[in-house]
Parts: sequence; C-alpha cells; structure tokens
Amino acid sequence: MDPYSSSSASSGSSGPSTEAIMDQLKNQLAQAYAEEFLEALKLTFLLFLTVRGKCFTKCITKPGTSLSGSESSCVSRCVDRYIEATGIIGRALFSSQR
Repeated sequence: MDPYSSSSASSGSSGPSTEAIMDQLKNQLAQAYAEEFLEALKLTFLLFLTVRGKCFTKCITKPGTSLSGSESSCVSRCVDRYIEATGIIGRALFSSQR
C-alpha cells in the first residue's frame, strides 16, 4: 500500500487521512492569516489615531464647526508628511531585513 494514498484507499489505517491533515493545515493557515490581518489593522488604526492627534494639535488652533482654509491645508500637508515618513521608514526596515 502506498503511504501517500488517502484513507479511503487504506482499509486499516489508524492515523489521520491526508485529507484531514490538509484540512487542518488550511485551517491553521487561515487562522494565521486572520491574526496577521488583525494585527495590521490594529497598527493602521494606531497610526490613524497618532496622525489625527498630532495633526489636530498642530493645525487646529481654534476648533469650530468647520476648518478654515489654512487649517485644512495644514492638516492635508501634515497627513501627507506622515504618509511619506511612514513609507520611508517601511522601505528602510524592509531593505534592512533582506
């Protein structure tokens, strides 16, 4: 009997079938991907909170019902700088891990 055959082909096998092992591996992989996705989502949310807080403190001098033109452009530039800095840091970390 071939050790790679499925459990349906092996009549007296007491171990788990290849299909059961593959299903278990697929479930573990899906769980790992879900955990990685949630971690990335948490980091993205933390970055959003940081940017929001820093840019609000820096740009909004007199909170009101709407942003003035200068406040709006300040927030836009501030967010752009954070995005650019995050990209630079990410590329530097990625290239240093190679």
